[in-house]
Amino acid sequence: MADLFLDTVLLPGGWARDVRMSIDAGGWITAVESEAKPRGASHVPGIVVPGVPDAHSHASQRALAGLTERGSPDGDSFWSWRERMYAFLERLDPDVVEAIATRLYAELLRHGFTSVVEFHYLRNDPSGHPYADPVEMAQRILAAAERTGMGVTILPTVYRASDFGGEPPLPAQRRFTASVEDLIGDVAVLGAGASPATVRVGLALHSLRAVPPGDLAVAVEAVRGMDPEIPIHIHVAEQAREVRACEAWSGARPVRWLLDRAPVDEHWCLVHATHVDGAEIDGVAKSGAVVGLCPTTEANLGDGIFPFAEFARAGGRWAVGTDAHTGRSPVGELRTLEYAQRLSTGTRNVAAGPTARSTGRALLEGAWSGGARASGRRIGRLAVGYRADLIVLDGEHPDLVGREEDDVLDSWIFSGDESPVRHVVVGGTPVVRDGRHVEEEEIRGVWSGIAGALGSRSSQLDLDLER
Repeated sequence: MADLFLDTVLLPGGWARDVRMSIDAGGWITAVESEAKPRGASHVPGIVVPGVPDAHSHASQRALAGLTERGSPDGDSFWSWRERMYAFLERLDPDVVEAIATRLYAELLRHGFTSVVEFHYLRNDPSGHPYADPVEMAQRILAAAERTGMGVTILPTVYRASDFGGEPPLPAQRRFTASVEDLIGDVAVLGAGASPATVRVGLALHSLRAVPPGDLAVAVEAVRGMDPEIPIHIHVAEQAREVRACEAWSGARPVRWLLDRAPVDEHWCLVHATHVDGAEIDGVAKSGAVVGLCPTTEANLGDGIFPFAEFARAGGRWAVGTDAHTGRSPVGELRTLEYAQRLSTGTRNVAAGPTARSTGRALLEGAWSGGARASGRRIGRLAVGYRADLIVLDGEHPDLVGREEDDVLDSWIFSGDESPVRHVVVGGTPVVRDGRHVEEEEIRGVWSGIAGALGSRSSQLDLDLER
C-alpha cells in the first residue's frame, strides 16, 4: 500500500491540486482525494498526468530503425522496406529479441508510455520451425516488460498467407507462420500464465493479405470463446496498393470487407486504416472499433495520411502507437499526427475541432481513452479502480515554467524536443527517476553490445538483397 501526495493532477473531472492518492499492493488506485492534507503520504512535486498507452508495437524492429534510409534507382517504398525488414529479422534469436525489447521499453517509459500493445508475429526460428517452447519469443517479450516495469498487452499473430486469396507464404515469412490451432494454443498458454494486473493477452490477425477468411473466422470465434472482450487487432488499408489488391480479390475495399464480414466491435483495433473512404469512416465509428494510428512510422514508410478530421467528426475512437519505433515518445506521435493534418487541410489545431479547447489535451485524451480500449486494460485514467500509471512533468522545465493546466499539455507537445518527463510510475512503482530508467546503466550495457553487432551485420542488408 502506498499513499502519494501530488501537487497538481489531471483527474477525469479536470485539473486538481493537493491530491492524496492511495495505491494498493497490486498497483491499483483505491482512493483519490482533492484539496487534501498529506497525512503522511509521500510528496511528489510536479505536474501529474496519466501514463500514455502505446497501442501498436513490433519491438524487434527497434533495432532496424535508421538502417533502411537509403535511396534506390528504382525508387523506395513500403514494399522494398519490407524486404529489408524480413532480411533483418532473419538475424534475431530469442536472446537478441529480449535485449531489444528491454531497451525499447525502457525508452518508451522514459518518454511517458506506460503500457504497450505488442503485435507479436516473430514466432519461429529462422528455419520456420517452432522453438522447443512454442511461445519462447513471446515469453522473451514478457520478460522485457517485467524487467522494465512496462504494462503489456501481447497479441500472438495469425499469419497464414503471403497475399489475398491464400497465396502460400514466402520463404522470408516462415518465421511468422503457424496453424490457427497453434496460435489459439499460444493465446491459451500465455493467458494461463499471465498476471492480470500487468499482462493482457489478445489476438492479432496480421492482415487480410495474410489471413484467409476461413482462418479469420475460426480464430476470432475461438478466442472469443475464451474471453468475449479479448482485444483483437489487425493491420488494414495501410497502403494504397493493398486496397487495390483487396478490391481485385474480393470486390471490396479492405475496411469495408471487415465491417461486412467480421464481428468488428469496440474490442477491435484497426491498425493504420490509412486509406478509407467516407462510408468506411462512418462504419468504423459506428462499430466502436479503435483505429490505431502510428504517425511517425506511417510518415517514415510513406503510407499516407489518415483522414483524422472526418473520423473525429464521425465520433471515431483512435489511439497512437510507435509501430517500427522510428519515434519512441507520445509527444512525437501526437505532434506528427496533428502536423500531418495541418499540412493536409491547410488549417491549424485540427484535433481541437471547432472549439476553443486545448489541442494538446484533445490529443492526449484521445490517446488515453482509445489506447486503454485497444489495450484491453484499466489504464489511461487516474481514478479508483484503475492502474496507478503516472507521468510526472517537471514544472520548472524551461518549456513548462510559469504555465498551468492545459497550457502545460500544449507546451509539452508543441514546444521543442527536450522532454520534461521527470518521473514515471507504473502500477505504483517508480520506473523512471529524474529522466532515467531505474536500470538504465545495466540495460544500456547489454544494448550497446547487441546494437553494435546488429548494426555491423545490417550494413550488408543491401548487398544481401542484391544477390
